[in-house]
Amino acid sequence: MVKSAYIHIPFCKSKCHYCSFVSFNKFELKNDYLKALTKEIDNYYQGEVLNTIYLGGGTPSTFEIPDIERILRRLKFNENTEITIELNPDDVNYDYLRRLFDIGINRLSFGCQTFNDDILKQINRRHNAGQVINAVKLAQDAQFKNISLDFIYGLPNQAPEIFYDDLNIAMKLGIQHISLYGLSIEKGCYFSSHLPKNIPDDDTQADMYLGAVEILTNAGFEHYEISNFSLKGYNSKHNLNYWNNEEYYGFGVSAHGYVNNIRYGNKIILENYIQNPLEHDEEKFVTGQNKLEEEIFLGFRKMSGINIEDIDIKYNIDFLEKYNDVIKKYEGLKLLKKTKGGYAFTLNGILVSNTILAEFID
Repeated sequence: MVKSAYIHIPFCKSKCHYCSFVSFNKFELKNDYLKALTKEIDNYYQGEVLNTIYLGGGTPSTFEIPDIERILRRLKFNENTEITIELNPDDVNYDYLRRLFDIGINRLSFGCQTFNDDILKQINRRHNAGQVINAVKLAQDAQFKNISLDFIYGLPNQAPEIFYDDLNIAMKLGIQHISLYGLSIEKGCYFSSHLPKNIPDDDTQADMYLGAVEILTNAGFEHYEISNFSLKGYNSKHNLNYWNNEEYYGFGVSAHGYVNNIRYGNKIILENYIQNPLEHDEEKFVTGQNKLEEEIFLGFRKMSGINIEDIDIKYNIDFLEKYNDVIKKYEGLKLLKKTKGGYAFTLNGILVSNTILAEFID
C-alpha cells in the first residue's frame, strides 16, 4: 500500500545558475496548473492515510495558503504524518508560516545553500544570509520544531573554511536537519554554458564533504544517509521511504512515482501537463533483477547500509554467494564495511560509490 506522496510545485521567480530542475516563471498558468494537479490527484490517489507528504519544487512558497490547502484537503493524513514544504527564505513572513502550521504542515525545508552573500549573488539566489536566519527564527516563533536547511559545497569561490562556517552558523540556529549536496553542473543549467571560475576541484570537494561529516557528527547530528544529517528523532521519513525502496505517489509536472511495481514519470512541459495531467510520459515495470538492483542502490545510500537477510528473503537469493567477489573486493579496500545486518559504505567508499554500485549490475 502506498504511504507517501510527492507533489511538485514548478513555479520559480528566477532560476538559480546551478539549477536543472523543472521549473517555470509562468505564474499566469498557476490556476490552470492547480486544476490539472488536483485532477491528477483525484484520479490516482486511492485514499490511503499517508505517512509522509512532501511539497517540493520549484518553489512551493510561491503559492498562497488557500492554494496549498486546496492540494492537502484531497489527501488523508493524521497527527503522525510528516508533511514537508520547501521554502525560499525571502518568500515568508510570520503570518504565512503560522498559517502553514495551522493547516497541518509540520516540517520545513529552507533552501539556504550558503550564508556567504557574495556567493549567493554569484549563483543567482534571491535571498541573503540575514533572510535565512530571520526565516528560521520566524518559523520557530510559529511553533515549527522540525526545520531543515539545504547547503551546497563546491560552489564558485567557496573555500572549505567558508563551507564549514556555514554549518556552524546553521547549528547555532537550533535547526534539526541539514542536507549537503556537492555542486553538480547538469546540462541545461546556466552554469553549463557559463562555467564559473574558481570551482573547487574534486579532491577539494571530497575534503569538504569529509570535513562536514566530522563537524556535524561531533556536534551530535546523526549521519543517516549519504547527504543527510539530523538530530535524534528527526530523520526525513519521506526520504527514507525512497531509500527503503517503498512505493510513493508522484503528482505534478515532471514528478516521478512508484506504484504497483511501476515507476512512472509525468510530462515535463508545463503546458502539456496542464492539457493532460493523467497521461504519463514514461512507465517502467520493475521486477526481478532490476528491482533487486534498485534495492541495493537505494539501500546503500543509508549509512546503516543494506540488510542482506531481508534481501535474501525478499528476492529468494543468497546475497553473499551472488555478490561474494564484489563484497570481498571492496571490503578488502576498506570501502565497504560489515554491519550487524549486512554491509555499508565507509566514508571513503561514499566518495567512489558510483564505481562500487556499478559492480552490482548484472
